[in-house]
Amino acid sequence: MHIEIDKEKCIGAGQCALTVPGVFTQDDDGFSELLPGKEDGGGDPMVHEAARVCPVQAITVTAD
Repeated sequence: MHIEIDKEKCIGAGQCALTVPGVFTQDDDGFSELLPGKEDGGGDPMVHEAARVCPVQAITVTAD
């Protein structure tokens, strides 16, 4: 899978980091980013849930 975060849409709600802390984190300004080496989601099935709960739909998950 491939994960993209639309930095223009992200409002820093943090739902992704709460849902899948092993894949998502927040930068110094509170906006979502992927942990290093987790660009593919690390096989975590909850990545799709993180995309679903994003209040502004800033996360896109696609199959490779």
